[in-house]
Amino acid sequence: MAQMTKQIHRLAFPDAIDADGHVLEPRDLWERYLEKRYKPRAIRIKEETDGTEYMEIGGRPSRFLRGRLLSTIGVMDADRNNPPPRHIKYASQAPQGASDPKQRLARLDAEGLAAAFLYPTLGLLYETECTDADLLQAYTRAYNRWIADFCSDSGGRLLAIAHLSLADPKAAADELQRAITDGCKGGFVSQFAVSRKPIAHPDHDVLFARAQELDVPLGIHPTFEPPWALPGRFDRQFVRNDYFYLNVTAPDGIRHAFTSFFQYATFDKFPGLKLIVLEAGAGWIRYWLDRMDSVYQSVIGRGLALKERPSFYFDRNCWISADPDERSLPAMMELCGEDKFFWASDFPHLDHPGNYIEELEEVAEKLPSSARRKLLGENVARLYGLRSLR
Repeated sequence: MAQMTKQIHRLAFPDAIDADGHVLEPRDLWERYLEKRYKPRAIRIKEETDGTEYMEIGGRPSRFLRGRLLSTIGVMDADRNNPPPRHIKYASQAPQGASDPKQRLARLDAEGLAAAFLYPTLGLLYETECTDADLLQAYTRAYNRWIADFCSDSGGRLLAIAHLSLADPKAAADELQRAITDGCKGGFVSQFAVSRKPIAHPDHDVLFARAQELDVPLGIHPTFEPPWALPGRFDRQFVRNDYFYLNVTAPDGIRHAFTSFFQYATFDKFPGLKLIVLEAGAGWIRYWLDRMDSVYQSVIGRGLALKERPSFYFDRNCWISADPDERSLPAMMELCGEDKFFWASDFPHLDHPGNYIEELEEVAEKLPSSARRKLLGENVARLYGLRSLR
């Protein structure tokens, strides 16, 4: 994979940790890491006769994951006014550190960062079209083994998070345990399940129980959504190509998944569960908590099994990542508590500009020193039990 380089800004503050960065997986990852019996149905990137690429999932061409969507997903450093050409290959214009562990460490050094938690890229795409629970578990196992290897020689600075699929909750719980033994620091699920059950549905409790038993955080991370998961308020024919609209409203799915944990009183059943809300921004969280508290205390809330107000459980059980450019973040930290927030780069995905270090520095300068240290690295390090990295 090519590695595009540009001048990298160095953060003025020490010991910062990226709570949600990404890697561009090699295109042959699943062919190499899948168990033998699944290899014929490995995830592959193939090429059309016109040179555009598409993803193959379960032996079938993807209906959605093709062309520009696939080729430009990892071009965060691209010029807004000069986008990459349509026919570039997946990861061919990847920025430095997107796909190689040594180059990622070099990027962290250049940015002045202590560490980064890593999430997938291709792994965020395929669950939109695969409904085979057994194959989904095999795909996640393969990725988790690969990302553990990717991070293994980094001296603890590249931190793997296991991908889990709720298509089979018991298998997901077992995979979380295996992946933690293999070196992963926690796990994440998408904002939807192929069963169409809410994320906190009691059928998924086996995973929440295992995360509590292992004492590791579990995140909800946005993924590419299948058509049935999108809101039906506007007919799909009018919005399917409205990428600005779809991207801006994508965090709705995360908010819905998060809210289901209060509907099903998950935190009363699992008081030690550590839940992280990822890549949905953070400026909405105080309103959302106030809204949930208000409904809980109304006659509508009588049907809930919750023992406490929703904000109580957020304070005890939940954390949230923020984008570096959120101007409301200082206010959110004051309103919700300094201990609840991380920052995340989303590097190298194209839905954010590449100047995240400058934006983070601008926000950090507006915070009191205690809040600054917590946002930049102390909170996420404490949650995951990290030792000093310097």
